[in-house]
Amino acid sequence: MKNPSFFDGFDPFALIQTYGSPLYVYRESIFRERCREMMRLVTYPNFSVNYSVKANTNLTLLKIAREEGLHADAMSPGEIFVEKAAGYTPPEIFFISNNASAEELRFAVDQGIMVSIDSISQLALYGRTFPHTKVALRINSGVGAGHSDKVVTGGHKTKFAILEEQLDEALAIIEQYDLTVAGLNQHIGSFVLDPETYLSGVRALLPIAMRFKDLEFIDLGGGFGMPYQAGQPRLDLKELGEALDVLLYDFAKNYGRMVQFKIEPGRYISAECCVLVGTVNALKSNGDDLYCGTDLGFNNLIRPVLYDAYHEVETLPKREGAPVHPYNVVGNICESGDIVAAERPLPEMKEGDLVVVYDTGAYGYSMSSQYNNRLRPAEVLLGEDGQVKLIRRRDTLEDLLRNFEV
Repeated sequence: MKNPSFFDGFDPFALIQTYGSPLYVYRESIFRERCREMMRLVTYPNFSVNYSVKANTNLTLLKIAREEGLHADAMSPGEIFVEKAAGYTPPEIFFISNNASAEELRFAVDQGIMVSIDSISQLALYGRTFPHTKVALRINSGVGAGHSDKVVTGGHKTKFAILEEQLDEALAIIEQYDLTVAGLNQHIGSFVLDPETYLSGVRALLPIAMRFKDLEFIDLGGGFGMPYQAGQPRLDLKELGEALDVLLYDFAKNYGRMVQFKIEPGRYISAECCVLVGTVNALKSNGDDLYCGTDLGFNNLIRPVLYDAYHEVETLPKREGAPVHPYNVVGNICESGDIVAAERPLPEMKEGDLVVVYDTGAYGYSMSSQYNNRLRPAEVLLGEDGQVKLIRRRDTLEDLLRNFEV
């Protein structure tokens, strides 16, 4: 089992009975501890942690992150809107835009929110629309990493950021429109477990930053991984933090100022605090293959389908000594690829059992949908005070019609 203490003090069967199946269940204590680990990553004094809210935009979690001292990234006007509803102020929000319209850029600029631009084309648009203003540039330092090609955001096979060889062109646009480059940011990719991989990206970015004389901040990116598989080593935060400190202090000395350094973790903060719980509705065999049919369709959790991502799976109730079989845990979506876990060795199951999918707090609900007109699940928080709090209600059938003009 991935985390045998996750439900300590709470009954998962009672949660399903009260809030319905499937159900996203969050543990407040885990979320807060991951926030605190990021906040104490380095000793460098001018350091900020921006929660990358695309990983999980639940309003309650955003409020908790802000309570813990984190600022916030945004990728859309919608994320800005929700972050402000959670109490974030414009100086605490960084809009990292990608292929944004002039209207989207104005949505941020008019509120005093710093905007990052990630292409020459977008920089020209920004300059024409907002001359004589401050801006940040997203830099592609040539370093990329990630658990899937679909999440690598650095190097030469990505849609993101301005290449180092494009900087002269960018600087010409900056001069043309009298822009001030107040910040730089980068992101090499998602699910980095080796400190050296992250550090290589930082080492590539900092010499580029020396070309800019008016920097107020440098955002080193996020992408910190966590162990999805039991026994997988954790990212060594002590090693990473100590090495980062050396780089940050050295840069500040050479630059002549203690510029602010930011990081933007998302997955690391929210993934482990959550499980997705569903119900076994059917059991069947197809030749030699065994299928455990659940209500955990990929409308609820798309990561296994989209990325071939691995999540630990547990069944409840526990049946000590029960025979173990290689089950294909599948959902209720009309797609053959609707598979949560393939040929996973699990104790013999019965209809009505629960299936617990671990580490679903990042890119779980935030990537969910109403495909097949399935209803998105509720979200509940297991509080540090021992109480259960509904933090997002389950969809209703009426929600399926809400935006139609009939």
